Amino acid sequence: MGRAGRAAISERLAGLRADWRLDFVVVNAENATSGAGLSGAHAKTLLEAGADCLTLGDHAFDQKEMLQFIETEPRIIRPLNFSKSAPGKGARLFDVKGRKVLVAQALGQVFMKRPFDDPFSALDGALKTLGGQAAVRIVDFHAEATSEKMAMGHFCNGRASLVVGTHTHVPTGDAMILSGGTGYMTDAGMCGDYNSVIGMEKTEPLRRFITGMPKERFSPATGEATLSGVFIETDDQTGHAKIITPVREGGLLQSVTP
Repeated sequence: MGRAGRAAISERLAGLRADWRLDFVVVNAENATSGAGLSGAHAKTLLEAGADCLTLGDHAFDQKEMLQFIETEPRIIRPLNFSKSAPGKGARLFDVKGRKVLVAQALGQVFMKRPFDDPFSALDGALKTLGGQAAVRIVDFHAEATSEKMAMGHFCNGRASLVVGTHTHVPTGDAMILSGGTGYMTDAGMCGDYNSVIGMEKTEPLRRFITGMPKERFSPATGEATLSGVFIETDDQTGHAKIITPVREGGLLQSVTP
């Protein structure tokens, strides 16, 4: 989320990769540029910091240059069910130490500002066509409603290694392994300044809540960020989750590490 979130990744990710012996890192980056979308320059910054894949979301193309940039950078994934004419791909296989990792993303429909295509059939198709080629299958479900995210976790249970929600900027406390071996967490949370209103400097959101009237544009908070996410270890044979735990490093939130 904004400059603070980018700094958290740039300053900490390389050390975490080494300390936790991470094989593959996915960063949801759709709010990385001024809180709305992702620029090409900031995409390069996050990839150089150690991200293996960047996912987007409903703000995927708020930065217009991403319409062209995503075609040149295969490590960026946009939602499967965004628009049939959208550039880029919503699911992709990555080579990791001789194994294939599938990353797929979809947008939820409940409480979202615009209607997107059915995310369940979109992810079902990706898991059927690409999932069989992958040792590990990661689903980023970018959605507002916790119920829809939980439903997606159960829908993918046994077929995905991990289903993790993004979008609401608040880490949830429900990291678990479902009955079919799928790791699940309703929301990974925000890499950003939590002395804020979901990452935005507090003054303007408070004004709008109190008066119902806008005065200025929202701007991302710039204090020390918490790096939030989820850690998962998978079984080499089945691809099922063996360990899942939230990750919180730095900033205001209580630290949680694998």
